Amino acid sequence: MKRCSTIILRCAVAFAGVVMLAICGVIAWIAFFENRPDPYHMEYIGLIGTYAAAVPYFIALHQAMKLLKYIDTGCAFSELSVKSLDIITHCAIVVFMIVTVGGLPFFYTLVQLDDDTPGFLLLGLLISGSAFLIAVFTSVLKRLLQDAIDVKSENDLTI
Repeated sequence: MKRCSTIILRCAVAFAGVVMLAICGVIAWIAFFENRPDPYHMEYIGLIGTYAAAVPYFIALHQAMKLLKYIDTGCAFSELSVKSLDIITHCAIVVFMIVTVGGLPFFYTLVQLDDDTPGFLLLGLLISGSAFLIAVFTSVLKRLLQDAIDVKSENDLTI
């Protein structure tokens, strides 16, 4: 039963990676193969921003897979897990900063160019907020795991 839950989580992480690859592919297709006159070259700006956010996203997914491997091998309460959670936290902060600094002005410009798309701005806020919540959650989880490891090591030293 324990193995089944980590398999489901591995599938969810893999699905998240496939979705991001699809998003990168669609934006690249739009940027290179759609022939629309755009004075701001918004497609290329969106492409650069998406690819810049995809790098820490895939690093975080890799660390999540490593964390699931640690759980399967019985090393969940180790410094390796704390390090993986720390890397995931930093990656989520980087994604939050990229989307907030570069993505929200991009989405705002899209809303200004086409008055019928206010959902783009909400999409940017949703992505930014999700990355921030992931950063906060993994930071709290890292702190709890570190405290549990400290208690475990203290109990191992007592007779």
